[in-house]
Amino acid sequence: METGMNLLHDMGIQATHWLQEHFQGSQDWFLFISFAADLRNTFFVLFPIWFHFSESVGIRLIWVAVIGDWLNLVFKWILFGERPYWWVHETDYYSNTSAPEIQQFPLTCETGPGSPSGHAMGAAGVYYVMVTALLSTAMGKKQLRTLKYWVLWMVLWTGFWAVQVCVCLSRVFIAAHFPHQVIAGVISGMAVAKTFQHVRCIYHASLRRYLGITFFLFSFALGFYLLLRVLGVDLLWTLERARRWCTHPEWVHIDTTPFASLLRNLGILFGLGLALNSHMYLESCRGKQGQQLPFRLGCIATSLLILHLFDAFKPPSHMQLLFYVLSFCKSAAVPLATVSLIPYCISQLRATQDKKAV
Repeated sequence: METGMNLLHDMGIQATHWLQEHFQGSQDWFLFISFAADLRNTFFVLFPIWFHFSESVGIRLIWVAVIGDWLNLVFKWILFGERPYWWVHETDYYSNTSAPEIQQFPLTCETGPGSPSGHAMGAAGVYYVMVTALLSTAMGKKQLRTLKYWVLWMVLWTGFWAVQVCVCLSRVFIAAHFPHQVIAGVISGMAVAKTFQHVRCIYHASLRRYLGITFFLFSFALGFYLLLRVLGVDLLWTLERARRWCTHPEWVHIDTTPFASLLRNLGILFGLGLALNSHMYLESCRGKQGQQLPFRLGCIATSLLILHLFDAFKPPSHMQLLFYVLSFCKSAAVPLATVSLIPYCISQLRATQDKKAV
């Protein structure tokens, strides 16, 4: 088993070395792809756009992203996946030969286990939701599959796989993942998105259900972590390796730790539950103005602007507990602002203007 994994990891190291050697000029492109594939952009950019054009798609985006990333965390704790940038130094596989030289980048030094790739899993799940939503809209209620539909089908799925290939190559290029880890991530992400196509209860979930699911996800992850600690398994073993082998200590960020991503995602889900069950959402998005295109476009533009400014706030990282609490609150504020607060303020402003016009 160990011999087989060493061979698989060596093939991955060779792939990373080859990409870095032959595509050094594309470094900025690969770094941009890794940045763009981060789930943060799903929450701060894609969600506001999709929610105000199609609420069901926006809600499904959040559920697929959150549940997918939670499953990714559990898989990583079970599989104990290595990362190329530290494995090449830790292994004795190259004891008789020189190890390939692997370059590191600002996005290389993630601190969690490597399998499956969270970026690949998140990108596959999120883009699968968007592609299927566009195709469903193009098909229409009559379920007609015309020539235009098939042309669009080919274009969208070609674009989908182009994105997945770019994300996978990017993660391998920066030495954050082995090839088998990004492939596993793509397959897992598509499976999660496909499953949520058949889950209808998420569109009408009560606040109580949102609270219950948020509590369950946190309790399960924390309980699983504590259980393995009791059994003598340290799930934070990767943090020590990241600090040891990252060439620049400032590239090791606390927001890449497993619990940081867990609380960030649970904050998003909790905030969505609060927003969808608030009177501000009911009075704005569910009111007459919610059906008007200018109102929706105004909500999108304002949400993108405010969330961009809001994302600039970085919780202090020198105190872990405070960082985790503030990360949860910051994440919860994203759907609250997008779904309820901003639409409500815009609807009240438009109503006031209409009264003055009369």
